[in-house]
Amino acid sequence: MSRVAAIDCGTNSIRLLVADVPAEGPHTDLVRRMEVVRLGQGVDATGRLAPEAIERTRLALAGYAAEIRELGATDVRMAATSASRDAANRADFEQMVSTTLGRLPDVITGREEAELSFLGATASLDAAARPPYLVVDIGGGSTEFVLGDGAGVRAARSVDIGCVRLTERHLHGDPPTAEQIRRTEDDIRAALALVTAEVPVGETATLVGVAGSVTTVAAIALGLPGYDPVAIHGSRIAVDDVRAVTADLLAATRERRAAMPVMHPGRVDVIGAGALVLRVLMDEFGLPEVVVSEHDILDGIALRLAR
Repeated sequence: MSRVAAIDCGTNSIRLLVADVPAEGPHTDLVRRMEVVRLGQGVDATGRLAPEAIERTRLALAGYAAEIRELGATDVRMAATSASRDAANRADFEQMVSTTLGRLPDVITGREEAELSFLGATASLDAAARPPYLVVDIGGGSTEFVLGDGAGVRAARSVDIGCVRLTERHLHGDPPTAEQIRRTEDDIRAALALVTAEVPVGETATLVGVAGSVTTVAAIALGLPGYDPVAIHGSRIAVDDVRAVTADLLAATRERRAAMPVMHPGRVDVIGAGALVLRVLMDEFGLPEVVVSEHDILDGIALRLAR
């Protein structure tokens, strides 16, 4: 049994998992945390990480580092994804992490991001989920598409259609206008063409959706009175329900979205774009439902550390 700590630092949020991982079988969570720090604030327009975004991330990371020390994790890995990978001042971010955590982050490639997401998402699927799986991880800066089965990843592609990036680029209205939504859909479809050029999505037997945009859409579709990861994990959401939730989110004002009982405050501004990515890809690829997983790249980092 190995006690490991995994940190996933994305464009919108930074998350921590400390887990006991056996040589085989499911791992046991000791701590699972998430803070919305919006590291990628403005990076699509400026190409740089904002100093205030780095500072928000530092504060969250300092708390995580203390928790890791307290729990006695024997190995730690922090993976940083789209926002820090793209930034001109990436060295400033890396120096902050080194000082705060005591080690450098691994600024991982889109390919490794995809592989880790696939590993985490598929490790705990029930027997009813048939391979090949198309794992879709909708992040803040990018979205990963990974096709694979029990033998591992067959094909993967990361494209720059994350919920923060698309919101900052297009969805400025409250609520967004039809024209803003149309431009967002055009961006998503253009990115999906890049995906289908490299990933044989037609082979998909089960669509697996991970990360906060997908789990929030699922929570709304399920009519939950509050965010409940146990109820969400493994749920199956039909494409008609995804369409209805997405339309409602895009028609809602910020105030109404914030009042939804399952809505994390850090997702209020970007959930419309995240839901739109899910809805468009399901329509374009002709996928009738999505199996929702609460396990994702964070679990993949922990499993690879231990095994």
